[in-house]
Amino acid sequence: MKLFKHLILLFSLALPGLALAGTQIYEPLSASVQASLHKAVADNASPKLAFNNPAEGEAWLNSMSKRMERRIPDMEQRREFLTTVHYEATRAGLDPQMVLGLIQVESGFKKYAVSSASARGYMQIMPFWVKLIGNKDHNLFHLRTNLRFGCTILRHYVDIEKGNLYRALGRYNGSLGQPEYPNLVLGAWKNHWAWNYNPNNKTAEQATPKKPG
Repeated sequence: MKLFKHLILLFSLALPGLALAGTQIYEPLSASVQASLHKAVADNASPKLAFNNPAEGEAWLNSMSKRMERRIPDMEQRREFLTTVHYEATRAGLDPQMVLGLIQVESGFKKYAVSSASARGYMQIMPFWVKLIGNKDHNLFHLRTNLRFGCTILRHYVDIEKGNLYRALGRYNGSLGQPEYPNLVLGAWKNHWAWNYNPNNKTAEQATPKKPG
């Protein structure tokens, strides 16, 4: 069985387009938590890169854009996607490269992906979240709306799990306690999206992320 699970992991990472969509499970929220999440998805500030200096931001954008060229061929669309990912992830206190790994595993970067359980879009959001913390105008196939909900929900799970990203990822996928999904996301992050900025020559290099404890 362990060998079979290992082969699934290798196969999934070898084929970036392979999606492993899961299902966020409905859990009752307290009124205060629901209000807080509703407020989090309602902000309409314009997405932008959040870096200490413009050179670092441009280096990140160029590095990620090159890696995404096959998945999103149009450069303008690709840069808009990456800028939005970076903004929404940073806003939620998440690592943008980890979020890219999650999107790779969840939807294979397919904007209109729909799972058998009706999870939608890049981050495979279950529709019940719109009723729970959004409003009737929220379209889960809209780039920013999908990323906003996804990052807000994952942040909520990280808080529930007291900072344990591994367990939070399990909750996000509806597979808490099972290692396959967190390992896939962390593997995609490490193998495809890890990044480190070298200010001496203003280039971006891959760096291995630390596995959360």
